Amino acid sequence: MYILGIESSCDETAAAVVEDGRRLVSNVIATSVAEQALYGGVVPEIASRRHAEYISATVEKALADAGLTADQLDGIAVTFAPGLIGAVLVGVNFAKGLAYAAQKPLVPVHHLRGHIAALYLSHPDLKPPFLCLVASGGHSHIVQVEDYTHFKVLGRTVDDAAGEAFDKVARTLGLGYPGGPAISKAAKEGDPKAYKLPVPHVEGRYNVSFSGLKTAVLNAVNQAEMKGETISVPDMAASFERRIDEILAQKLLLAAQDTGADTICLAGGVAANGLLRSLVNEGAQKLGARLCLPEIRFCGDNGAMIAAQGFYELQSGNVADLTLNGLPTLPIDYNTQPG
Repeated sequence: MYILGIESSCDETAAAVVEDGRRLVSNVIATSVAEQALYGGVVPEIASRRHAEYISATVEKALADAGLTADQLDGIAVTFAPGLIGAVLVGVNFAKGLAYAAQKPLVPVHHLRGHIAALYLSHPDLKPPFLCLVASGGHSHIVQVEDYTHFKVLGRTVDDAAGEAFDKVARTLGLGYPGGPAISKAAKEGDPKAYKLPVPHVEGRYNVSFSGLKTAVLNAVNQAEMKGETISVPDMAASFERRIDEILAQKLLLAAQDTGADTICLAGGVAANGLLRSLVNEGAQKLGARLCLPEIRFCGDNGAMIAAQGFYELQSGNVADLTLNGLPTLPIDYNTQPG
């Protein structure tokens, strides 16, 4: 079964074809990240305009690379939530038009479910149930994946997402955008023990908070400037990266210990962070649990993850009509919510 996946929730215009939810057939990404970097982060209006410019050619290339026509597809999956609403709507409306023209099922996919489904492309033998930390620019969730379309959120950020915190601290340190890779690069030359950063207190056993941590870095930089002192950017980058990754790893491993999970996973853009991977790997080994990590190419936003999840959504009968709308927010476990 061939599924076309379309992703446009942020600054990547992406399309891919995946067979049976596991085998990558084609994967095309057009990104406006270099342009967004000029402004220190994603400008929604620019992102939406670039999606409108790129989407047709991106989908055409994904189909051409797969050696397929729209008529040969079994379904057209698209990110419909959550994300920058203008950006999401570009993908949703294009998918609706293509599904109507080709007379194919239109499959709505939740963006975070897509990130989790990227694991099936890297680990074809992986099956639910398993425990997964989904960490990206807009989200930080610890999710119990009960089956392919049923999810239970055990913990989440109560304020800033991990990726958002990386972006803001990178901007404060003058490291540019996107913040995660920039901080990791600078941290390689730094001492993670140079600055003592707080571990924010938060209610909820598996919840996390990063706003106070971000503010602590900002205050340290401002205080140094007022005293005429210089902050060591590599040291601060290393200290911040170590602290945020330790928090994420500790919460995930605590949830794994409490639930008795025998498989632990990472997903989302922050899953590309080498230190986080290492910390979770150490913890998983101590627990005797299997660790599944997505390939780096599947950590960021891509169409393949949407196509992979689309396969399972289609199998479960989750098909939309042409009234499908994009949503800026929606919980990952929306199908288990009242109403």
